[in-house]
Amino acid sequence: MVDPYVAKMARVLVQYSLGLKPGDLFRIIAPPAAVPLVSELYRAALEAGAHPYLALTLEETEELLYRHGSDEQIGLITPMMRQEIEEIHASIRIMASENTRALSGIDPQKVAIRRQALRHVQERVMQRSAEGTLNWCVTLFPTNAAAQDADMSLREFEEFVYRACKLHYDDPVAEWRRTSAEQQRIADVLNGCATIRILSPDTDLTYRVAGRTWINCAGDRNFPDGEVFSSCDETATEGHIRYTFPAIYAGREVEDVRLWFEHGQVVRATAARGEDLLHSLLNMDDGARRLGEVAFGTNYEITRFTRNILFDEKIGGTVHLALGAGYPETGSRNTSALHWDMICDMRQGEVYADGRMIYKDGKFVI
Repeated sequence: MVDPYVAKMARVLVQYSLGLKPGDLFRIIAPPAAVPLVSELYRAALEAGAHPYLALTLEETEELLYRHGSDEQIGLITPMMRQEIEEIHASIRIMASENTRALSGIDPQKVAIRRQALRHVQERVMQRSAEGTLNWCVTLFPTNAAAQDADMSLREFEEFVYRACKLHYDDPVAEWRRTSAEQQRIADVLNGCATIRILSPDTDLTYRVAGRTWINCAGDRNFPDGEVFSSCDETATEGHIRYTFPAIYAGREVEDVRLWFEHGQVVRATAARGEDLLHSLLNMDDGARRLGEVAFGTNYEITRFTRNILFDEKIGGTVHLALGAGYPETGSRNTSALHWDMICDMRQGEVYADGRMIYKDGKFVI
């Protein structure tokens, strides 16, 4: 029997998030644990007249590649992968891990080799997305592993996920459109600002956004969603920030990250745990020490840290600032194999735009 929430989720993804049209070539990237959602997505895509196909992923083979593959094998991007990115019209990646720590023992340098190799593919995805020729989305199907990371039972986590996706409403699409209108008002105000200053405990950071575009995210690229994001002048970030929650990369946690910026670049970085990984990633390439994304989390249905960035960066009352690659549609010129979101709780903080307070204790006061 099909879970009605899973069926509703698939319909919203196909009809709203991806906007599939007749004839669209639609790629579904998913592991075996996501079968219930994959089946409903496949059905909904066929009903929309699209051409869905499945790209299966296995945690076991990814681990084997890193443990036994040579640098050449780890860094190979096949001609088929490059062609696929040019041919598809829509793509969705479903996270449904059965072991979120599968790569925690892998050498970060090997992961960096793979990320470097994928860099040009990711840049092409971003380019096509900015051009409007490729729709993509990332979502999650609840598993015991993800529930355990979030310190919840599976049943509790399922309820949390579906609520964050607004699936508890009779008409989730109408709710996401209402959210979109509300967030667009915020984005419009931010688009008129030149300088943003963030103040919270152990944080005083200023970045320039003049000439950059703030993007309203309301269920299209991520599901669930709930953020407004942009990029900043790659040479003008100044100050320091202490990230409230652990920063997670390939299953490894880096706790109590503190960064100091001068002229847009990280000049000092510390962590209470995982500092070796932090420095390894900062040294990945020239763009890894600069901010590629600045954003406000606006989903107030997400109230707790889950150790999954899809949810955590959307926590209502937080900001996230990502090191590495930026999104071209914002005006970002920062390129990197890294894109690492880190989250700062602003529920005891303030944000000023051009000297005027626009945000206090986790809420916009525009």
